[in-house]
Amino acid sequence: MSPPIKALLVHLFTATGAVLSMLAMLAAVEEKWSLMFLWLVVALIVDGIDGPLARHFHVKTHWPTYDGVLLDLIIDYLTYVFIPAFALFQSGLLPGWTGWCAIIVITYASAIYFVDTRMKTKDNSFAGFPACWNMVVIVLFAIEPNFYLMLAIIVALAATMFTNLKFVHPVRTERWRWITLPVALAWTGFAARAAWVDFAEGDIAHWGLTIASVYLLVAGVAQQLFPERPRVA
Repeated sequence: MSPPIKALLVHLFTATGAVLSMLAMLAAVEEKWSLMFLWLVVALIVDGIDGPLARHFHVKTHWPTYDGVLLDLIIDYLTYVFIPAFALFQSGLLPGWTGWCAIIVITYASAIYFVDTRMKTKDNSFAGFPACWNMVVIVLFAIEPNFYLMLAIIVALAATMFTNLKFVHPVRTERWRWITLPVALAWTGFAARAAWVDFAEGDIAHWGLTIASVYLLVAGVAQQLFPERPRVA
């Protein structure tokens, strides 16, 4: 198989995220939240795989007519932002004005963040919260905290989008990757489990989701507070 064909297949694999987002949206419209999150977890897995594949097969060189970054951003906005925001609003977890506030903050702030050319740091982390609302919302569905606390979390995370606080990329941030990548994989497993059991109260997946989410949220900031020491030649 020639390099251009391999590169094209990577693009086509990335594009399956659009189909997965539609399946998730159809489930959300019918308020089948567990099914919706299962589709979003599959989309998250695709998103985690296509980046390394794209770099390995040099898609920018071998199939430059398709913009893989743009394709990825379009799908990410659907699966990371739009559908989770709709689910949060439609589910009633945030009643009345709090629901309206949440979806406006999430969708508007994320749209601005996605076009910011400074979103990536030198070590391939994210500058500011990377609009991973799918990961936030599934945790909120699982633990169902007070709705004022939910709103506070959403507003706080949205505010960090426009700061220099660092959030790690599980695959591309090299520092602490030996723990970050396994935690991210564990998070994915816990998320699938929580959705599979329809967020059954007391399930171990809830604790796993919470602990893994806290690590993924604070690891980048911890790296800023404790910078890596220069290597002695």
